[in-house]
Amino acid sequence: MNFTFYRTNIQVPAFKTILCVILCLTGIKSFGQHSPTGKMHFGIIYPLSTNGTHAPLDTNTLSIHLLAGVSAAERGASFAGISNIVRNDTKGFQIAGISNHVTKQANGALFAGFLNTYGGGDVAAIAGFANLTKDVKGLQAAGFINKAAHINGTQVGGFINKAKDVKGSQIAGFINIAGKVKGAQVAGFINVADSSDYPIGIINLVKNGEKSISLTTDETLTTMLSFRSGGKVLYGIIGLGYNFKNSDEVYAFEAGLGAHLFQSKSFRLNTEIIGIGLESFKKGDYFKTSLKLLPAIKITRNLEIFGGPSLNYLNTNSSEGLKLHKDYITTWENKRNDNFQALYIGYGGGIQYIF
Repeated sequence: MNFTFYRTNIQVPAFKTILCVILCLTGIKSFGQHSPTGKMHFGIIYPLSTNGTHAPLDTNTLSIHLLAGVSAAERGASFAGISNIVRNDTKGFQIAGISNHVTKQANGALFAGFLNTYGGGDVAAIAGFANLTKDVKGLQAAGFINKAAHINGTQVGGFINKAKDVKGSQIAGFINIAGKVKGAQVAGFINVADSSDYPIGIINLVKNGEKSISLTTDETLTTMLSFRSGGKVLYGIIGLGYNFKNSDEVYAFEAGLGAHLFQSKSFRLNTEIIGIGLESFKKGDYFKTSLKLLPAIKITRNLEIFGGPSLNYLNTNSSEGLKLHKDYITTWENKRNDNFQALYIGYGGGIQYIF
């Protein structure tokens, strides 16, 4: 981001004299004004500062501005009520109420209430809304979006992270988008990548990964049509279905995560942890969490059958939910909400088409 500055008719010398007097009276001294390594820069907004209209050409060791500050480079800390604008690079940390803008490399830390923009660098950038950059080593953390070309570190976004190549991790409340990922993608819902072996999300759209549609059933005759998607190791699961034992609580849903523990041309061993719920959309709740061990055999290149045992944690307060099971490892009741809870061994399996 380039900024162009123009001379104004403001009488800066008089302002600088007044400001220097104020700084001396308050105990702030700028003896470093003529230091070869930089200046101490104080002001309100450009050009009302100790550096005046020359501010865009100066390198500073400390900058403090009531509203906004402008400089060529920073070699220490910068504070601004609204914005810090640096035409070249920074070393240190920049703190602004609204935004920090560093045209070239930022090394250190950027803290902004709304936005950080910078060319790249080894930096921790934290913003209330967004971090926008090209290449970065370090951390990007934003309340809404992080965007970079190349990341060697971590992106943490409240809603979305976007990068071309990632060496490290992407963590987002909703969606991660990347090209090649060497590390983990963790999203509340969706991961998108050209290649990502370790995506953790309900839906993972990986170009060189695997996607499948499956039909499964378990010991309660809860039958699911599910979508599985992910990379070479981790994958996500989401599905809808129907319970053929109940008369009221028949509508089923599931979501979870899985991992390929072992793979060969015709056989692999998968493990999954899935949350399954049954609903009548009336009174009563049924929810179970299942840890499944699922050996799988390929019938054809795209068709696979699988099945195996499961360890289940049950939580229900409905009469139909209690009738679905008979044998338990252990049981207990929550007297506060009348929920029946239990551990039991189950089983299940299915068939899936891989594409």
